Amino acid sequence: MTTRILKTMSGAMLLTALFSLAACSAIVSNNTGKQAQSSSLMDFLYPDEESRVKHQPEIPTLQLPVKVGLAFVPSSNWRRDGLHGKDQVELLENVKQSFLQYEYIDRIEIIPSEYLSGGEGFSTLEQVGRLYDVDVMALVSYDQVTQSLENNAALLYWTIVGMYVIPGNENTVQTFVDTAVFDIKSKKMLFRAPGVSKLEKRTTAVGIDDTLAEKSLEGFGIAVDDMSTNLDAELARFKTRVKEEKIAKVEHREGYSGGSLQVFCLLFMGVMLFRKMTLR
Repeated sequence: MTTRILKTMSGAMLLTALFSLAACSAIVSNNTGKQAQSSSLMDFLYPDEESRVKHQPEIPTLQLPVKVGLAFVPSSNWRRDGLHGKDQVELLENVKQSFLQYEYIDRIEIIPSEYLSGGEGFSTLEQVGRLYDVDVMALVSYDQVTQSLENNAALLYWTIVGMYVIPGNENTVQTFVDTAVFDIKSKKMLFRAPGVSKLEKRTTAVGIDDTLAEKSLEGFGIAVDDMSTNLDAELARFKTRVKEEKIAKVEHREGYSGGSLQVFCLLFMGVMLFRKMTLR
């Protein structure tokens, strides 16, 4: 009789232990399951239906060389996002390099997203444009989904000694970023460039938070690098599109002659070479 009672008690304890182990990931971390952080360019620029109906973009007139502002679009839950201001600035420094190599761009100002948060629409862009003295805004929006799921093997090997002897969670981080470049005055989008990344890593229940935080930032870095490559291509095509597709009118600021200085140098070198050949 005593043996039967002990067996019954042992079975009940085993079931309880199994249920407890199954919930361990949820106990040691708030990041199990599916989590997301994002910012929406459409929601920021067009906060309501009326603003979208009223929006009538015109053909922009660009003053060369162009002065560009670069900023992350603040998300609706930006206070809780893992992408902090310091990380945003470091990522934007990488994006900035894509702009610096083109002679038709004067300077690039990195603008903290706090200057955009709390505001909505093109009126906010106009205010920021006046504050930083920029004509064009490059807005970086993003969408990142992290997912942490227990695998079956984890329950079979967790012991009293510790539940992180055998990896117990499959973690996936998928990131999408997109840079949309707008002429502030005309409210016209000039071009855009996307970037994506996907990271996977197996970890223990105890290591979920650290792993997801690390992979979240790494995912942003890879996606931004991918976006920068695409941005290089779009910037290189922009001058051709202005000429062939008439997507913008171009005016030169006082003292700026575009590529004329390069042409003059080539002509000068040609004349000098011709003179040398003639004197021989």
